[in-house]
This record gives sequence, C-alpha cells and structure tokens, in this order.
Amino acid sequence: MPTKITTSRATPLVVAQETENIVSGLKFNEPLSWRAGKPIAVADLLRRLQALFKEMRGMEQEENERDSFTIVAKELASPNLLGHKDKGVKAWMACCLVEILRLCAPDAPYTGQQLKDIFTLLIRVILPALSDLSNAYNNQHLHVLESLAQVKSVVLLTDIPSSEELIQHLFTSFFDILTNSSKASSGEQLGKSVEINMTSILEIMVDESATLSAEVIDVIIAQFLRTDPRVLNASSVKNKKNGMQPALEDKQSKLVLKDLPPAYNMAKTICNACSEKMARYISQYFNDVIVDAATSTSSKIVGKNRSNRRNSDNMDDSDDETSGPTEEDLRELYKAHQLLRELWRASPAVLQNVIPQLEAELSAENVQLRLLATESLGDIISGIGSAGIPPPLPMDPCAYPTLSLSDPTDMGQPQNLLTKPSSPLKFSQAHPQAYSNFLRRKKDKSPLIRSAWTIEIGRILTTSAGGVGLSQNEERDLIDDLAHMMADADEKVRIAAIRVVETFSLKDIVDKLGPSGSVTTRNSVLGTLGDRVRDRRHTVHVEAMRVLARIWGVASGQIAAGVEEVISCIGAAPSRIFDAYYANDMYINASLDRVIFEQLLPMSYPPIKVKSTKSVNGNAQRLKDSQVNGEIEVESVDPDKVRAERILILVRNLDERGKKVFFAIQSRQLVLAKVMTAYLRRCEDYNGGVMDENETQIKDHLTRLIEEFSKLLPDPPKTKADLWKFAKLHDRRSYQLIRFCMAPESDYRTVFKAMKEFTKRMETSTTAPAGLLDTLTPLLYRVGVIIYNKSHVPAIMEYSRSDEKSLAGTAHEILREISSRTPEVLKAHVQEICRTLEGEAPNSKKTNDPSAIDNLKACASFASRFAKEIPQDRTFVQAMTNFALFGTPPETAKYAISIIMISSEKKELLAKELVRKCVKGFEYGGEGFLARLATLSQLMLLAPNEVDNESDSVIDIAIQKVLLQVRTPSSKAPESYKWTETVNAECEAKCWALKILVNRIRSHASPENLSESAAPVYNLLSTLITQDGEVAPKKNTPPSHKSRLRLLAARLYLKLCTKKLHNALLEPADFNALAVVAQDAELPVRSGFLQRLKKYLGQQKLPQRFYTIPFLLAFEPNDDLKLETTTWIRSRAAFFSNMKSQPSSLASNSKAGIVMESVFARLISLLAHHPDYSSSVEDLTDFSRYLIFYLQNVATEENLSLIYHVAQRVKQCRDVVLPSAKSSTETSSSIDSNLYHLSDLAQLTIRKFEDANSWNIQTLPAKIRLPSSLFIELKSHDDALRIAELNHLPEGVEDGVEALVRASMRAGRSGGKKRKSEGDIHSEGREAKRVRGISVRKAEGKEKKSSNKVGAGTKTPKKKPQAVDRLKTDKGEESNERRRSGRVKSTEEKSYAEREDEEDDDEMEVLSWQYVEGEPEQAEGVESGDDDDDVGMNGKEEMEDEKKETERQKGKEKGSSKSRASAREKKTSTPSTPATSAGKAKRKQTRQRAPAPDSRSRAKGRDTRAGAKKKKVAEGEAEVLALQNMRPGSDEDEEMSNTPDDSE
Repeated sequence: MPTKITTSRATPLVVAQETENIVSGLKFNEPLSWRAGKPIAVADLLRRLQALFKEMRGMEQEENERDSFTIVAKELASPNLLGHKDKGVKAWMACCLVEILRLCAPDAPYTGQQLKDIFTLLIRVILPALSDLSNAYNNQHLHVLESLAQVKSVVLLTDIPSSEELIQHLFTSFFDILTNSSKASSGEQLGKSVEINMTSILEIMVDESATLSAEVIDVIIAQFLRTDPRVLNASSVKNKKNGMQPALEDKQSKLVLKDLPPAYNMAKTICNACSEKMARYISQYFNDVIVDAATSTSSKIVGKNRSNRRNSDNMDDSDDETSGPTEEDLRELYKAHQLLRELWRASPAVLQNVIPQLEAELSAENVQLRLLATESLGDIISGIGSAGIPPPLPMDPCAYPTLSLSDPTDMGQPQNLLTKPSSPLKFSQAHPQAYSNFLRRKKDKSPLIRSAWTIEIGRILTTSAGGVGLSQNEERDLIDDLAHMMADADEKVRIAAIRVVETFSLKDIVDKLGPSGSVTTRNSVLGTLGDRVRDRRHTVHVEAMRVLARIWGVASGQIAAGVEEVISCIGAAPSRIFDAYYANDMYINASLDRVIFEQLLPMSYPPIKVKSTKSVNGNAQRLKDSQVNGEIEVESVDPDKVRAERILILVRNLDERGKKVFFAIQSRQLVLAKVMTAYLRRCEDYNGGVMDENETQIKDHLTRLIEEFSKLLPDPPKTKADLWKFAKLHDRRSYQLIRFCMAPESDYRTVFKAMKEFTKRMETSTTAPAGLLDTLTPLLYRVGVIIYNKSHVPAIMEYSRSDEKSLAGTAHEILREISSRTPEVLKAHVQEICRTLEGEAPNSKKTNDPSAIDNLKACASFASRFAKEIPQDRTFVQAMTNFALFGTPPETAKYAISIIMISSEKKELLAKELVRKCVKGFEYGGEGFLARLATLSQLMLLAPNEVDNESDSVIDIAIQKVLLQVRTPSSKAPESYKWTETVNAECEAKCWALKILVNRIRSHASPENLSESAAPVYNLLSTLITQDGEVAPKKNTPPSHKSRLRLLAARLYLKLCTKKLHNALLEPADFNALAVVAQDAELPVRSGFLQRLKKYLGQQKLPQRFYTIPFLLAFEPNDDLKLETTTWIRSRAAFFSNMKSQPSSLASNSKAGIVMESVFARLISLLAHHPDYSSSVEDLTDFSRYLIFYLQNVATEENLSLIYHVAQRVKQCRDVVLPSAKSSTETSSSIDSNLYHLSDLAQLTIRKFEDANSWNIQTLPAKIRLPSSLFIELKSHDDALRIAELNHLPEGVEDGVEALVRASMRAGRSGGKKRKSEGDIHSEGREAKRVRGISVRKAEGKEKKSSNKVGAGTKTPKKKPQAVDRLKTDKGEESNERRRSGRVKSTEEKSYAEREDEEDDDEMEVLSWQYVEGEPEQAEGVESGDDDDDVGMNGKEEMEDEKKETERQKGKEKGSSKSRASAREKKTSTPSTPATSAGKAKRKQTRQRAPAPDSRSRAKGRDTRAGAKKKKVAEGEAEVLALQNMRPGSDEDEEMSNTPDDSE
C-alpha cells in the first residue's frame, strides 16, 4: 500500500508575497457542470475553462483563499467533465486540474476516488497525447506535464489505493512516447524539456513510492534492451503484455547512432538518481530470474547418483537436458544477462547486489549457467553492452596501401555509441572477489567454459577493460593466460584462443602481444600461435595458419618500411608457416597453399583495377575498404611492382628451412604443370566419356594421372571423384583457362583473370557438382605461374639494381631461382640483363659492382637453356671477357666463362685467347690473379682441348705458384687447426688452384688412361683430408687455411664420385678417411661436408656406400646439425621404404627398398677401420652408440630381421680393404678381429633394441651378398665354424650396451622437447667422475683406463692402430709415384669394365644412381650392370642356383681379392706420416658426453606417439627433398657454386 506523502515532500517551498495583508480569492463564478440532459455547449465550456485556467495560472499558492477553489475543484472533478468526449475540453480541464493541485498543495481538495479518476485522465489520455506533436492542444498537454514535474503533485498518485496499474501505465507511456517520437511520420522530435520533465516525474515516483511492482521494474530495465534489437525480437509474451515494444524495425539494427536513445537515457538517469532503491529492485529482479533457474536445476538433479560425475572435457547433451534449466528459463536468463551488461555501462551502482549473484553462478554445477555467467562477467569487465561487440577492424591483407601503426585503430569505422566498449568503473577494483573468481574459470573442467573465458579475456585486452585501462600486471597475466589457453588440451579452446588473436588490431598485436615475445619465442602468445600451425588437429592448424598469415599480410607494409618493432614481433611468421610443411600432413600442405595465395601473397593484391573517383568536395576518393598509409595515390602505383615487393619481403623474412620449402614449391609447379597439361589433354581425348577409339588406353592413362593428383590432396577418394567429374563436364573453356594459368608466357593479369573466370564458371555452372571447386582450387594454386611470373621480373630487376628497402640480395636470389627453374620467364628481359652487364664490366682501371655476380649467374643459367637468346655482339663478348680477366669476386669470371662457352659461336678461339692471357705473365698478387685462376678452373672443365697446349703451365701455376707456397705468416703451432669466417686472397687462390686440378680430371675424355691421370689428384685430395688440410712441404699452412682446404678436398671428392669412373678410383681406404671428415673438429667443416653429401645423395648422384657417413654423427655435439641429419636419414629411409610399396614394373624396386638396411654392412666395415676403434670394453660400448644411432633412425619391426641378418653375414667374411701380401699377419687378423667384434656387438645391440621395443626378429629364408670390395668369404669351413661359435665380445660389454639402449629409448620417448640422441647419453654403469671428452679421432698417445680402477695415477699408452698409419700418406714424390703405379697396375689387373660382369653380382648396391656430365643417367630404381656394387636377395627358388654360383665364384674371388690387395699394397707400402697427437686431440671436442636424460619411465603409448611423430617428420623432410629434386640435377648448377665455404 502506498504511504501518504508529507507536506515537505509533496510541494516545493513557495515564497508568499504579502500585499498589505489582503488575501484575494478566485473570481471565476461560471458553472462548469450541468445537470443531466442540459449540457453546456462545447464552445462555452471551452471558453469558461480557458478563463478559469488563465485566472488560476496567475495566482500563487499562499495569496489566495483555498476555500474559493472548493466549488471549482468539485465541478472539475465531476463525472460529466472527466468523461467529456471533446479533446479540447479534456485538455483545458487537465490544465485546470493541475493548477488546482498546485494552488491547493499540499492538501488536494479531492477524495481518493476523485484523485484516481483525475490521474486516470491525466495518465491515460492527456500525457500519452504528447506523442502526437501535431495535436492542436499539444501546448496544454505540455503544461500538464510540466506542472506535474515541477509542483511534484504526481506524488499524490502514491496515496491513491490500488494505483499500481496507473503507475505502471505512467512508466510505460512515458518510455513509449520517447521511443516512438524518433519514428514520427512528421520527422519532428520531442523537445528536450519533455524528456527532462518525464524523467523528473518518474524519479519522483521511484523515490516516493514505498514499493514498485515487478512490472514497473521490468519496464524500467527493459529500456536498456533497446540497444539490442536481437533481444527485443525474442522478447517473451510477458513483456508484450506489459506494453513493451515487441520488436524494433530491422533498419534500426543497422543505424549508427550518434547519441543514445531518449528512453535509454531516461532509464539511465532514473537508475543513477535513485541508485539505492533501484539496486534493491534490480537485485530482486535478477534474483527471481537467476535463483529460480538455479533452483529449477537443483530440483531436477535431486535423487541422481552423485557418484556419476560428468566428464568435463566431453559433456553429454542429454545430461544437460535432464539437469539444466528449461528453454524458457534459458531465454529469461539470457535476457537478464544481456541487461546486466548494459546496466553496468549505464549505472554500475545498481548492480552492487547483483554481481555477487553473478559470481555465484560461476560455481554453478550446470554448464549453461556457468557459461552465461562467464560471458556476462567478461563483457561487463570489457564494457560491452547488450548491443554486442563493435564490428571487426579492417585487417585485410589484400588492401593497399597497407595498414600503418600510426593510423588510428578506428580508421574508417563509424562510431556507434551502443557498441563502443565503455566501462564507467574498473571492475577489478569495484569487485575484486568477483574478478578473481572470474580469472579462475581458466581451469574450469568444461572446455566450453574455457573457450568462452578465452574469448572474454581477449575482449578485455582489446578494449583495455572498457577503456579504463589495465595495470601492467593485470595485462601481463591475461596475455600469459591467453598463451596458455592456446596450448589447451581441447581443440575448441585452442581454436577460440587463435580467433581471439585475430580480433587484435595490428597496433595491439605489436604493443600488447609483442612485449611478451615474438613468433619465435616459446610460450608467448605469438610463439604459441606459431606452434599451432603444426597442430595435429586439422581445424586448429587451419585457423592458426590463416590468422598468422593474415597478421603478417597486414603488417607487410610496416615490415617493408623497416619498422623494427613490427619486424622483431611478426617478421618470422612466414618461416613458422612454411616450416609446417615438414610435418608431411596433407591437410597442412593444402592449407599452406591457401594461405600463401590468400593471405601472404593474395591473388588480388594489390587491386589490379585501380581507379580514382572524385568525391563531393573534389578530392580524390580512395579505394573502398583500403587502408590508408600516408598520402600515396593508388592510381599512381604500379601493381606489378607492389606485388613483386611483397614477394621479396616474404622471401627475405624466411629462414633457411622456409626458403627450401618456398623454392621447392616453385619447383613443384613445373612438374605439376606438366602433369596437369597431360591431364587436360587426356580430358579432351576422353571427350566427356564419348570416345571413338582407344577408349581403354585413354581411360587407363587418365586414371593414372588422377591417381597422381589424388596423392597431393588430403582426401584422395574425393579428389579422384571430383577429377573424374571435371573430366566428364568436358568444359573446353575451363581447359583453356587452366592452360592460361600455367603458361610461362602469361602475365600476372592474365593468370589472375583466368583463375577468377574459372572460379566463377564453376560456381555458376548448373552441371558442376558441389565441392568441385574446393578440389580444383589448390591444384590451380600449385600449377599456376603466380610467383615466378614475367610481370614481376622487371620490378625484381629494378630492386636488384637499386637496393631499395634493402631488397637487392633477395632480388638477386629470386632472379637466380627464376633463371635456373623457369628461364622462359626471363626471355623478355634477358637483353636488359645483358645490357646491364655490359655497363658493369670491369677493366684494368675499374672494378665491377659486386652485385654483378648475381646477374651473371642468372644469365648463365638462362644461357644453359636458351643459348640463342644471348647476345652475340662484340660488345657483350668483350664484357664477358673483361669479367673473366678482371672480375671481382672471382666467381664472376667463372660465370662469364660459362656464358661464353655456352652461347658464343667463337668459343674455341675465345677460350684459347683467354687461356693465353691468363697464363702469360701470371704472378701471385698480380692484377686480377684470382679471376684468372677462376677462369682457368672453368676453362679446364668446359674447354679442356683448348687448354691442352698450356696445360703444363696451368698445372705449374696451380701447384708451384699457389698450392705449395705459404705467403701468410702464421705464429700458430704446425698442428693448429681452426675455422675463420673471413677468407684472405691466398686461401681463396689455393681453393681455385685445387679446383683447376680436379676439373682437369672431371673433363678427362679418355677412360683408358683416366686412372694414371687421376692418381696424383686423388693423392693430393687424400693428403689434404688425412693431414687436416696441410699441403705445404714445410708444414706451415695457416690454421684457417687448412680447415677450408680440407673441406674443399672432401667436397671435391664427393663431386668426383658423382661420375661412375671417378667413383671407382676412390679406394675403400680413402673412402674411410673421407668419411671421418664428418667428425672434423670444426663445425663449419662438418656442416659444409654433410650438406653437400646429403644434397648429392638426395639427387641420387652418389652410390650407396656414402649413406654410411651420416651415421658417424652419433657423437655430434651440435644439436641443430645432429637433428637436421637425423631428420634427413629418416626421410631417406622413409623414401626407400615407400618404394617397396609402390607399384612399378621395374624389377629393382624391391632392391631399392632395402638400401638403408643393406648399408649396415658397410657401416660395420667403416667402424672397423675407424681411427678410434679398440677392443676394450669401454670403446666397444662407445661404438655401440653408432649402432644405436643407426637403429633409431632406420630400424623398424619389419626390417630389423634383415639388419640382423646383415650383421650375422659380416662374421662369415674377411676384410679385404687393407693389403694382405706385405702386411703382417697380425695386422690382417686384427682388422678381421675388428669385424668380428663389431659383428657380435651389432647382433647384441640389435637384440637389446628388439627387447626394448617388444619386437620379434624373424629368420630370413635368403642369404645377403656383401660388397666384394669390402668383404671376402671365408675359404676354410673350420675357420668359419670356429669364428661363428666364438663370442668375441669381452665380458662387461653386454651390460653397457643394454644400459645405452634403454637410455636411448627413454630419450626417444621424451616428447615435446628437443630429442637427445643416444650419443649424448651416459652409460648408467659409468662412474660419475669419468665425464671426459670422447674424441672423434683418438690422440696418438691415448691412455687407457682400467675398468676396475678409478682415478689411477698412471696410465699405459695405447699402441696406435696400424690402420691409422695406412690411411696416412705423406705428400712426397716417391709416395705419389707409388700411388700412381699402384693405381695403374690395379686398373690393368681389374679394369672397371671387368667389374660389371660378375664381380658386382656379389656386392650390395641396390639403387643405381644418376651420373652427370655425359654419363648415361638411369631412372630411379633401375638396375644396372655397371654399378660399383650390386645387391641380390634370392628367394627360396634361387637357393640352389646361389650355391652353384658361390662355388663358381670361389676361384674368381680369390684372384680378384689378391689383385686388389696387390694394388693397395703398392699404394700404401711407403711409410706414412701420422697425424700429430695434438692435431687429433683438438678434434676431441666434437664428441662430448651430455648429461644423462631423466630416467623416469614413460608411458608406452607415448613411445608409440613419438615413433609416429618421428615417422611423420621423416616423411615431411622426404617430401621437401622430393620437391627440391623434382628438377633434374644439372652439373652446370653445381659448377655455379660459391667459394668452398659457402653453401649452395
């Protein structure tokens, strides 16, 4: 019941005017009421009412007799007047009534019923009429409103019994009036005074009413929903009955408001003015909604078995339906939480009692309640109202000009007050407990809650907590939480976190996320985003890759501008994206194609059609949705140059792994374009399924092509089906559009328009099936000439010359790639390159620009394919001659010679002239002496006949004037050995001199006398390798020179062995010495050697024996090099393993599949001759690490039996690598003993490895033949039986091996961390004090420590193995002669041609390799009788034939082994010069033991996952290698290498 108002609260104080103590009364005396049947005319009645109003309006409260108003007041309240139908009568009567209430205040001269009738008139008739601004009596209505507000007579309404309905109607009508006024047809707006008076009246009602009904509270707080049209459209029936607007017009949801709605402002003012009362009312309102829903939930779960706890990570919807709130409850809850958001923005004080209720919801059992509470609290903290979040910022990677950090974040976005985040208070300070509980939701058991929480903290960060700001600690904690959620166990949470990062503007990413770490920083937001690019879940890595690429695309402009904070933060993003290719996941690869051409290098970037229009003010209007950056006019920009710059920026930001993938993808384009061309041709032959002839052949060919394409995409069955559907469509225009995309002659505009038209045709075609475009688009990206396009070449060339934005180096790199891979693109620009070279040509008075080398290399690559396109005029030839004689660096001379020898019609004459000029008057340090050496080196390879006349002079220059001379003084000891990054002229000259000698052998035309000519060079290379790069007679070569010379010698050996005849000349002993380079003391030497080795092996240019060298990295101390090599080994193993499963008509495919298994015998032989080998327990245990390293990377459950069989076969043979005729029996038997020790050690290691993996070794039904160049069968049956029965391993080895195998298995299971190899693991049984460096090559004076004595004071020097002496050859004339004579004799006794008939049948080579420089190339897996080694694995049906063959071969093998032994005897009979112990000791650092890994056990399932991951990584590396090798290897490319220290 309403309470009666008091005088002091009902009326304002009125200052009475005293006029001579005379009080006058009302003079009006005309009747206003009438008897029934005699009404007063309307005109008279109006006149009387107007007169009465006029008189009372001029009167004040205290100067009149109140009794004089009694009659008039009674007549005004008569039913005749109150029920009058005339609007004018009602309007004037209402004016008179409010004046009576004013003059008679505080006591109204009416009864309660009369007041109710009066206010009914006012509230239901007069005040609602204010909405009609065209009403004739609008002024009277306004007077009534103003009087009620100013006099506060409306408070009388609270004294009227049962007035709740009138009060509700008053609130409803006022809010409706303000709402509808904005939609008036006349376009007029209510005056501001109307809103103010209405607000005052409602404030009085709230303040003076003892209680307000729930309906009134509904009406007030519902006004805050006017900011959210979506909620109003879904309003409940209850609100409709209360008079609320059921919905807003659709157009209102699209309005951009400059001010808040009047009704909203009025409700806001009421809440702020009466915050205490409204806080109670609103608290009760939300209590009814929230608590009722919670009570409903609780009541439904009473009686349930509480032990059945829900799985928080995977909730069942059925549980929610039985235990959660009803759909009606959820609607009410949703509306209530929407109101909470807006109430916080409008009047946070009224929520002081509601926030604790909302906080309690965070701990509710029901997930839906917790979800609503989490979302609501997050939005409240962010200052986001019921209208929702603002539209996303323009982060378009296709836009040009690109976004700048100096641009405002709201650039181009209209301001909408409803969606602009705004918080009047800092929530964390106003409600710290609720804020703390909100933060704890990151550990909620439900992934749905964690996802919502992640989104909310993203909003808090982007809005800076609604504009009030976050402290540094709060912001840092939230950013750390965001990074943590991005690594959550549930994929929905990870996706939510990734999409949160997408909502950040570029400035926020740099300023807020950047300080916590870049994309390469572990556990930072951006770093974790980079990790998610390789996420195992398809949906996650797609989102991560897209978001990260989009960020980089938007920031590319700032990266190009050199903004350091952007570069350090985002610059490495492309490397993280391209690195995902190594995961070998088809889904990731398909996603990578899309982000490259849709985010990183969007097809539509920059907009091809750039038009500028004039706006109203005459200024040039920018492109729609473009991002403004400075004052650049779009139409003045060359789109091709802009796109070329983006490509250069992308490549410059890639690391080495990323560049490999990027360039490999471009190589893939060439191969796939050929496949696509064949596919289109077969589609035309297929003719939509209607063929006149060759139907079977066409279908078979088309099937094979579709099979190949299906292997490239993640869903092969769908790909096959879609490609068949496309073939059946037989759309010839589509065929032509695809050809436009692939043609090198197509400019970029043509490619773009062709793809756009193709996409449109597929989308609009009525016959094209759904999803066809999803399959064809990635294929178009892969076959299209998009990056290496001829439209980009002029801009790239311009950047290479100008070095604008420091892009010259990258531009030259791109030009080299284009010239070597797609030289057709350069056809239109090669003349320009040549003219540039003419202008840059050096002479005796000037030097060339160092960047000319890149143009020369590009031109040389182009000339190798299109020699006729190279200019033949005298000016260009003279320019190339000048480069050959005076070019700097000397590589320019090399490429100039290549161009001349490829393209010139007078190359023979030019070659002779150049040789003459280079030789004549040559002096070290003379003018252009390095260029002359490079010229002689290249001419020796490309024009050997022209150099013959001066060959003696050339050799004399290379050896006597360069190689044997030491001009750089060195204060270091003779055994010093180190690497320096800088190369002086003397070292570079020696490298070129060495290349001259090797190129002479490479270009040798006569196989008959090749051995005699090559022997001195092979001697020299072996000396450089075994003597650590020392070649000078006085042993005074500078240490920095020796490391580079040793590396160059090793790499030249590899290059020589790419030719079959040259490979035959590399004896096994020299090969063993070469292999030890992989364990050089200097990391650059090891790395450079292994890089070249892996390159040649990947291109199948080297025989299989070279696969043993990478396994010597078991003790590699550099983690990166070891991990890279490990990945490469696994990739090759996966490659060969896949060959077995591939259908092929080649008989050698089965042999090719066991390359890595059969090489195990060669590895044992290599270890038997290793300088570090000894038969002590300690060393044998150490050597088992090599075997474990091999098994970890090659062995599987399927091939372990074969590897074990190979290890057994070694024990059935003798070693033939070292000579036996002049060697002592002790030396020969000691090497054989090494083999037997290692054979038993290998078998033991394999068995322990088998047990650790719970595998099972099966018995093979066949016998493997071992390489006859390394092994010979035991002739005596008794000896074979004795050796087989004897266990050669000393006691104690088994325990050490078992400990190492178990430790390696534990290290392999440690997922997520960088894998430690078995070479870095301690033996569990070793004493802790024995942490010493394990040398790669043991020192001459190595001391053995007794196994049963620790810390003994004296040590016995170990006798140096004679194998070391035999591998070392002094560089002297006598030694050279003996090496040469021995080699000649060996060639005579057993020529290379003889080996191809029968001897190679006994050896283990499986896969033939491709030779270069005129040698016949063989396809992968094709068996050849000319191979150095050959593997045969006979089945059961061949067992008898094998026995007969073995008997037949015995005599021949005996003679063969003797001949080889004799040849090697002569080669090594001269006493060798051993390497100094100091030189060996300095290489100890390459085998340092790392701390033992954690010995805690790991789950077996984790081991399985680690193995799967290992296989994936290997296959991914194989995929990259396959892409790199899609283009056939060219020796010309190899000849175009940099200096020996530079990687190719």
